[in-house]
Amino acid sequence: MRRPSVAVVMTGFAAYSYLATVLSVAWYLRRDRPELDLATSLLWAGWTYAPWLAVGGLVWGAMRTWGPGWKAASVLTGAMIVIVPLIAAFGTRLDIAFLGIPASPSDWVERTIDRLPVALLLYTATVAVGLAGAQWRRARETQQRVERLTEALAVARQVRSDDARLLVSVGRSRATVETRAVEWFASAGNYVVVNWEGREGLVRDTLAGLETRLDPRLFVRIHRSSLANLARVEQVQPLSDGSWRLTMESGAELVVSRTYRDAVLERMGRV
Repeated sequence: MRRPSVAVVMTGFAAYSYLATVLSVAWYLRRDRPELDLATSLLWAGWTYAPWLAVGGLVWGAMRTWGPGWKAASVLTGAMIVIVPLIAAFGTRLDIAFLGIPASPSDWVERTIDRLPVALLLYTATVAVGLAGAQWRRARETQQRVERLTEALAVARQVRSDDARLLVSVGRSRATVETRAVEWFASAGNYVVVNWEGREGLVRDTLAGLETRLDPRLFVRIHRSSLANLARVEQVQPLSDGSWRLTMESGAELVVSRTYRDAVLERMGRV
């Protein structure tokens, strides 16, 4: 069974929270004011808390745009200075309208100030829920990417590559190395560093030129200056900045930058 997306879950949570709040507040309104009919109490409560649906959309949009980091937090904090007093004033306007009572400017201010703590609390709670949802979404996306890469690695290990070899300079001597035995290549100016079985040597070539001659089912660009053999990857670990750490058979660790992360999956047909 396919799991629902984070957006669907968060939308359902918002709808449930809004309906439960409206029904609860409408019940309290009718208990304290028996003269109110059901339709009026529901309408009063529904309009009072309707702005929070828009706030929820604002929070989710900020998290989708900037992620659950300092930028989204800064934007939402700045918006709070304006939104919370406006929602409190809007609630005061509804109270006066539904109660049908005259209100002086001082009454407006007093009632609005009374509403501010609750409005601030609801705004903070909405941001907290949005942050949790964004973090959950990021964690699910990271997990899905790692699962796709793990599948790609399993396929790469089954690839029957050709017996191409490289003539590698190791100090003053040379060694013939099968390309499928290489764990990774790294750019070094007009040379390429070849890493295999815990050893390394040099090939006089460019990384881009060498890449065109390698089996694309095995070797993929993980950084602008390195290529990795997916068949030699033992473990994949996501990092906090969105990049990946690859642990190779030799124990060496390579980092797949965020720039090349999705490109690796696309190259392997896993996007």
